[in-house]
Amino acid sequence: MIMSDLYGSMVFDDRAMSKRLPKETYRELKRCCALDLPLSLETANVIASAMKDWAVEKGVTHFTHWFQPLTGITAEKHDSFISPTKSGGVIMELSGKELIKGEPDASSFPSGGLRSTFEARGYTAWDPTSYAFIKDGILCIPTAFCSYNGDALDKKTPLLRSMEALNKQGVRLLHLFGRKTERLNMTVGPEQEYFLVSTDMYEKRKDLFYTGRTLFGARPPKGQELDDHYFGAIKPIIVKYMKELDEELWKVGILAKTKHNEVAPAQHEFAPIYTTVNVASDQNQLTMEIMKKVASKYGMTCLLHEKPFDGVNGSGKHNNWSLCTNFGHNLFEPGKSPQDNAQFLLIVAAVIAAVDEHQDLLRIAVASASNDHRLGANEAPPAIVSMYLGDEITGILQAIADGREYSRRAKCDVKIGVHVLPKFAMDSADRNRTSPFAFTGNKFEFRMPGSSQSITSVNLVINTIIAEQFEKFADELENAEDFNAGITAIIRRVMNEHGRIIFNGNNYSDEWVVEAERRGLLNLPSTIDALPYITSEKNIALFESQGVFTERELRSRQEIYIENYCRLINIEAMTMIDMAKMEIIPAVIKFKSRLTKAAKNAAAVGVDAHDEVEIASKLSVLISKAREAVQSLEEALGETHALGENIEGGRSYRDSVLPKMQELRNVCDQMELNTAKEYWPMPSYGDILFSVH
Repeated sequence: MIMSDLYGSMVFDDRAMSKRLPKETYRELKRCCALDLPLSLETANVIASAMKDWAVEKGVTHFTHWFQPLTGITAEKHDSFISPTKSGGVIMELSGKELIKGEPDASSFPSGGLRSTFEARGYTAWDPTSYAFIKDGILCIPTAFCSYNGDALDKKTPLLRSMEALNKQGVRLLHLFGRKTERLNMTVGPEQEYFLVSTDMYEKRKDLFYTGRTLFGARPPKGQELDDHYFGAIKPIIVKYMKELDEELWKVGILAKTKHNEVAPAQHEFAPIYTTVNVASDQNQLTMEIMKKVASKYGMTCLLHEKPFDGVNGSGKHNNWSLCTNFGHNLFEPGKSPQDNAQFLLIVAAVIAAVDEHQDLLRIAVASASNDHRLGANEAPPAIVSMYLGDEITGILQAIADGREYSRRAKCDVKIGVHVLPKFAMDSADRNRTSPFAFTGNKFEFRMPGSSQSITSVNLVINTIIAEQFEKFADELENAEDFNAGITAIIRRVMNEHGRIIFNGNNYSDEWVVEAERRGLLNLPSTIDALPYITSEKNIALFESQGVFTERELRSRQEIYIENYCRLINIEAMTMIDMAKMEIIPAVIKFKSRLTKAAKNAAAVGVDAHDEVEIASKLSVLISKAREAVQSLEEALGETHALGENIEGGRSYRDSVLPKMQELRNVCDQMELNTAKEYWPMPSYGDILFSVH
């Protein structure tokens, strides 16, 4: 199949709709999507019928409302197109009502108290801006998910609300510059890192199977020290995997673009072309699912955990976010005229103020027990939020704030609306890969999200905090006597009050931690440090004022995130105890017994058995330490369980359970290094990381 036929072949996209829908129906759908208007039932009926016919022609018999509950993965309930006829036969149909709304059970998904078992009704509502697609022979209709009372029970609903908030305030701000912008488009390109390991190896490790990461494992002689895997020649089986992955993604309209080996052995990266943020969020969820499915066809397992292996780089998901007008103009391009310059600088100022005022929310958006292992580990930005602009933009903004000249390539007196910014290309500044929130030419790259996380939380926060600043700026400029002077005053204030968030240096350095503290920036190293900030008065006011979350919805999410943190660590701790007691300690005892027996046999014939005795003695000590560590971990778990799945319990997991888990790991890893490979009960790091050929 040629590319033009392959791409989007399983998507009911504009090409399919323009061919199959009456012209007036197609125009009405596009109008409603552009203006965020509801579809009439009559229009929905026509669309549903055409969508069903298209799907049936491809062998589809069932459809589902595909949504993103607060589990972090997608959900679907399949219904057939079949309806009975009076003659006793059946017909295939999909009504507009079925297209627009579904009613899945809302009581069994995480709701943070918004739903109870006796309050089961929930609704899925079609998102017509995200195309329907066919997956595994099922017509998937992207939807939002809410409760009977209208509370958001998913990740997409608040994302859509945040998009509307940013659109409203952004269009308002641009109109002050005389722009005829009708709508803003938030675009995202999420880079996705992942590991591929042998399924045979994966299935022999309970820790990988139950938790997605290795809870035990001594470091191999070779890891990533030589940097020879990064951008290296891709192994033939991985080439085949990547080729099929591309094709499967192209079929469902995902613009797979870039693929390469990452830093760690067995680690790789995929990157798509940018698209609208809600579509990008849907597509990234679908991408992760397809990555795992394709891997299984090649005897491999795709690991999306943020830190599957200790001592080698973990996996992130770099969120490249930008803003465009409905005319296709990127608002992070400086432009060629003074008016463009002023607009660009003001919008950058809004981002600066937003990131500084809401450091806590950006940290919360990437918070998880799994991502805690990755942040700040010289492979990802630290947990301290800062932003990188590069020396040129920083210098221009600071010159405006100081009321002085800025000079670099050519001397330029920077006055809003009078002189033109020094023209710079997309690569005018170096790339700072240590920065959490970096300007990279025509977009901001947020590097903190973890590889398994949905990008909805990240982008709804970015949208909302910038919408707030746009609203403040528009309020101020609408009442300014002098428009250009008003812009200058805003930039000066932002740099004076929020310039502390800009850091163009090495975020990995110890000096930055000290400097960040001096600047008064937040340092929230663990998820449980960050989660209490969700429901601060400031954040409740922000989300309510922008119409993104109610206080009730925010508190529900806080409860869910805390429960998830506690439960994930509990599963890991229970897995460690199981593996240590049932696999590792018995295996080491068996090897020690062999050594003891060998020593006795050697002594009986007068042969020196010093080495056997020394190793057996060392293992005896380690076995005792391991048993003590297991008991200590069990006691810590018992005490933590008694506290409940709340902030107090979460802090106990962080301060008591996690250190006990590390103690158990340390002694077991020592035992691995002193136990014959044939006796060790699971594949080693070397086996797993270098098993795919």
